[in-house]
Amino acid sequence: MKKLLVFLSLAISFQAFTQSSIVYDVVLSGGRVIDPETKLDAIRNVGIINHRIAQITSEPLKGKEVINVSGLVVAPGFIDLHVHGRTNVEQEYQLHDGITTALELEWGIENLKEWYALRQSKALINYGASVSWPYERFKALNQDEKLLKDLLEASRKGESNLGNVQDKTRHTYTLPVDPNQQQRVLENIKTSLAEGGIGIGVPIGYLPKTNPDEMYRVFQFAGQINALVFSHVRNPDIISIQEVIADAVLTNAPLHIVHINSMSLGNIHLSLDMVDTAKDKGFDITTELYPYTAASTALQSAMFDEGWQQRLGISYGDLQWVATGERLTRETFETYRKTGGAVIIHLMKPEWIKVGISASGVMIASDGMGYSKLAHPRTAGTFSRVLGKYVREDKVLDLTTAIEKMTLLPAKRLESISPMMRFKGRIQVGADADITVFNPNIVIDKATFESGLEFSNGIEFVIVNGIFVLKNGKTVSGVAPGLPVYGKFKK
Repeated sequence: MKKLLVFLSLAISFQAFTQSSIVYDVVLSGGRVIDPETKLDAIRNVGIINHRIAQITSEPLKGKEVINVSGLVVAPGFIDLHVHGRTNVEQEYQLHDGITTALELEWGIENLKEWYALRQSKALINYGASVSWPYERFKALNQDEKLLKDLLEASRKGESNLGNVQDKTRHTYTLPVDPNQQQRVLENIKTSLAEGGIGIGVPIGYLPKTNPDEMYRVFQFAGQINALVFSHVRNPDIISIQEVIADAVLTNAPLHIVHINSMSLGNIHLSLDMVDTAKDKGFDITTELYPYTAASTALQSAMFDEGWQQRLGISYGDLQWVATGERLTRETFETYRKTGGAVIIHLMKPEWIKVGISASGVMIASDGMGYSKLAHPRTAGTFSRVLGKYVREDKVLDLTTAIEKMTLLPAKRLESISPMMRFKGRIQVGADADITVFNPNIVIDKATFESGLEFSNGIEFVIVNGIFVLKNGKTVSGVAPGLPVYGKFKK
């Protein structure tokens, strides 16, 4: 952190020079610069040197490369706290949606040391992950050394994905842990935090039969070391929201509740009220949502155990099979549940999304899935949809507030667990040159439930650590400027 502060001081010192004495690596000229922290919203020129923003001014700037962005918005690069895709295939869709940092924080990633090493110098955008509690739990329970070695080797080769890991570890999800095993779980979590994990992913919704005491002990550990917990709650109901809030309050663990829209359903007003009340009382609790009325997960997951129709308030026809796009019947549900695969779940009402997206402090996060042509459109269009539909068309929130929910709020949420995030989510001198430039008049998501993934429209330029990865709406080939984002416990 001290080195970063020194760099910030040096960057600010650029302002002491006359503009004519500096030639910037990149100049973004004449754009509408919006910084949600300082409330700057004005026509400015932005100068970049190396991987930092070095100048923001109304005066002309000289640059090795000068890009005229008149009529466009120059915003901090969008930060997505909740993705599941692990490769550049997913990252290309993300950068076309304006994302410069994409993090897997709900579920986390197994074998973090190997995963971070694998992505080094290969990523289009910044990347990082939390510690995966289900995987560390599996390691504490598992007696199959070959399976552990196979999963480790898959991580080293880049052949691992969330669905594969879930399938191979699911047999342990209903097993109880004894006190000795629980201690090993916590020791495993501590080890993975030291490998760079950004907090602890606790997706209890995929292990809903887990004893409440076991989850409470993870929160207790997180509270002791001030590690941020990211939780998919136990069930999509208000009692499960209350459970994680109670655990956080009693243990003083920082908590981020993922996709509160699909976890609250019709109780979203009450859920948001409880989060706000806890924050007002001084507890470190936040939440997020995605701007779609459908969820998505694996059909073989615990989400669809007996009683799912009553819990979710839907039936077979509300499920859409990702592999083909078809709506399910009782017969196809039973067949596909045996084989396994992703399904889209149409279960929310548009008014619930509007309530959540307009609520103060609620962040935008995609829950983007691994690549499949007919994957949930949130994988490709979350941020552009907010800007196009909910800002420009429906006027549910203003542009500056929307940008804040995509940039500053997620950056500030992570600063205590990942100090390097202090330099993201802002257009300020000394900040990382992670920048998204878009046309506010045309930006919109193009991916649909019917036709599948498609690049969003209106995202014109994306800069990651001072390097263009998107230029004039086209992916720049041959660059991989994405850097790892680590948690504060990394050794």
